[in-house]
Amino acid sequence: MKACGPYAVLSHYSAAALRELVRWDGRPFEITAPSKHRHPRIKAHRSKNIEREILKGIPVTPKLRTVIDLARVAEEPVVKRALRAAKFTAAELEQLPKSILDLGAAPTRSPLEDRVHDFVVRSGLEPPLANPVYRLPGRTVFPDLYWPQHRLIVEVDSVQWHDDPLARADDAQRQAELEAAGERVLRVTSADMRNPRLVLARLKAAGVKEA
Repeated sequence: MKACGPYAVLSHYSAAALRELVRWDGRPFEITAPSKHRHPRIKAHRSKNIEREILKGIPVTPKLRTVIDLARVAEEPVVKRALRAAKFTAAELEQLPKSILDLGAAPTRSPLEDRVHDFVVRSGLEPPLANPVYRLPGRTVFPDLYWPQHRLIVEVDSVQWHDDPLARADDAQRQAELEAAGERVLRVTSADMRNPRLVLARLKAAGVKEA
């Protein structure tokens, strides 16, 4: 940041990575500054309107500005993931351009959850709550997708987060606690999504209706 002057801020993809909205992929750092700058490892954007916060000791664009800037440089799936990871309030969402809002702001936590959630909505079914707060005796959990009116939870199991003994044991324990609380739990994997019609049939059989 020192190479770009005192008013420069981390921005665009770099700011989103610092905020853990996207994964850092080693690309050149992106900054926004009021004047032009050249540096072999920096991609500079020029703006007279610099918004800044300090995060982890680094000047960075605010979260709203970060997502708006990200939409100018990243592909739609990346922007969608960042939008959902940001977990904006209703008031903040009103400040985003419609083109970004149309991507969907349900706060899912993984690309596979994105895929399942969006499949449900595109299929015309009642939209679920995404990662709502659910209080169990002694702890709070966040079901992946939840239809409270049907007492139905879908847990989306990706290989990245659910394919080791400890994760599987925790999944089983959480499912047992949710079922003891009166919920029904369906598990959907990436392999299941290769046959989406079967997933759709399971949801309908569990009582999820058309919206």
